[in-house]
Amino acid sequence: MHPLDNPIWQALTTTQARFAQGHSLARKFPKEVSVLGAFSEPTEEAYDSLASLLDPGERVGLFLHAPPDSAAWTVTHSIPLLQMVCEKGILPPPKAASGAPEFVRLTDAEVPEMLTLTRLTKPGPFGARTYELGDYFGLRQAGTLIAMAGERLRLPGYTEISAVCTHPDHLGHGYAAGLMAKLMERICKRGEQAFLHVRADNQRAIALYERLGFRKRLLSQYVILQKSDN
Repeated sequence: MHPLDNPIWQALTTTQARFAQGHSLARKFPKEVSVLGAFSEPTEEAYDSLASLLDPGERVGLFLHAPPDSAAWTVTHSIPLLQMVCEKGILPPPKAASGAPEFVRLTDAEVPEMLTLTRLTKPGPFGARTYELGDYFGLRQAGTLIAMAGERLRLPGYTEISAVCTHPDHLGHGYAAGLMAKLMERICKRGEQAFLHVRADNQRAIALYERLGFRKRLLSQYVILQKSDN
């Protein structure tokens, strides 16, 4: 099996194991870090193990081939999710010689602004401690955070680019592409491959990622589950 066939599990059992809550059958991130969880194989025992990790009312997001057919779980959200990978050795487009925006590293001090921007633009789940998973960069205009992107899942040889978003009032200036190019360059210099996940119906974003050198690799479902009330 390719590591990116089950990237959440791979991350939680290797590079990001320090965040993992769980054991041999199922693991998850702390809910303040990420809603994501996974198991090595989607067996009934693994689902039971995952259920034991959840607080009452807590939800968990999984990358699956199909939602579980079980009365023990309620599917609160399910969307087709496309995984894209940048071929190893492909470098981002060259930066403009002048006039390029200055991207700054985001820290815990910017968490409220990061949460505000991601809630507005909805690039995917983002929590109060998500920034701890990797490096995040952003762009300010008139003191306001208007664009950002960063690293989420990390496993040996691979880093996921995530939370790519721009305020609706500032679209069309290439900020997302610039932020991604910065992250891609850093990932390439570490000898890793960049990958990402995007809604399969987000053609605008997919076209951007293809221009940056990403190719479509895998189609799955992003499913958010909650334990059913019994």
